[in-house]
Amino acid sequence: MLKKKQNVAIYMEGHIYSEYGKMGMGVLRYLENKIVCVIDSKYSKTDISDHYSNLKPVPIVNNLDSAIQLKAEVLILGIAPSGGKVPSDWYPVIKMALSKGLSIINGLHDLLQDRFSNLISKKNQWIWDVRVPNFVPEIATGKAAQLNNKRLLMVGTDMACGKMTTALEVLTWSKQNKLKSGFIATGQIGITITGDGIPLDAFKVDHACGAVERKVLEYGKKDLIIIEGQGSLLHPGSTATLPLIRGSCPTHLVLCHRAEKQNLRYPENIRIPNLKKFIELNQNLAHVFGAFPISKCIGVSLNTSKLNEKEAQMVINETTKITGLPVTDPVRYGVEKICRSLLTS
Repeated sequence: MLKKKQNVAIYMEGHIYSEYGKMGMGVLRYLENKIVCVIDSKYSKTDISDHYSNLKPVPIVNNLDSAIQLKAEVLILGIAPSGGKVPSDWYPVIKMALSKGLSIINGLHDLLQDRFSNLISKKNQWIWDVRVPNFVPEIATGKAAQLNNKRLLMVGTDMACGKMTTALEVLTWSKQNKLKSGFIATGQIGITITGDGIPLDAFKVDHACGAVERKVLEYGKKDLIIIEGQGSLLHPGSTATLPLIRGSCPTHLVLCHRAEKQNLRYPENIRIPNLKKFIELNQNLAHVFGAFPISKCIGVSLNTSKLNEKEAQMVINETTKITGLPVTDPVRYGVEKICRSLLTS
């Protein structure tokens, strides 16, 4: 629904520095639309680049009226909290935005269309609940294994460890290098940015593999299919990795990991195992002793945002020794190292 020429404002009240603010951060980094402002009253009159040096300059304003003065046409709800609930104190802003003619992009499980559509006041105004499946897939059959292309899936040691960022950086690299590639977004941020994809965690469990397989087959003539990862085999609250593996029958993997973490973010009692062994687990699960194509991990993507330059280089070197694979932070150092490994494997 989002048109390339529409101006966007991102509502992030209270979440500029929150881990839940990844929706807004992803949009700020990758969305091609003009972003006129971020809304967060605590940091108004500053710029998002004052807080995150790797983001392009976007002013932070105090309220919705300021965003409208800057010609915002679409309001993106910029958070992705566990459970996917819209904070109740955001309701007045949502109602005001709709009453003043703005469209809304909502990436949360808490749907807005049924609740607030009566407030739409303009002909071309809309509410886009991103996490609503737009088709019912057939049961997966493993057809992706018959394709003759490369299918690159991001897998992770935890939730929110860089799978989406890595996938989008690989997509950017593939475009710059003129590869015939397709991108399958599987979460609300990737779908918002690319305008297409499958909200994987909104599909019934029995349908999830089929949804992935359907999108992979749609890109069957591409030389490279980049599949955004979700969740982790290690996380007790996640079932997303297996349907991604089965639906895409990946030929290649990239392991994504938060460099400073030795345990899951939550629940913290679960320790992250040796990365080389965890890579082998993902590879073996994809291959299943020859039932499916061999899936080779071509590199490790580390999120080193919590580390200084010296610490980042140290952990990259250590991880290279442990895994024997190319290792990078895609935001700090790019994905060239990993992608060259992909082309030669």
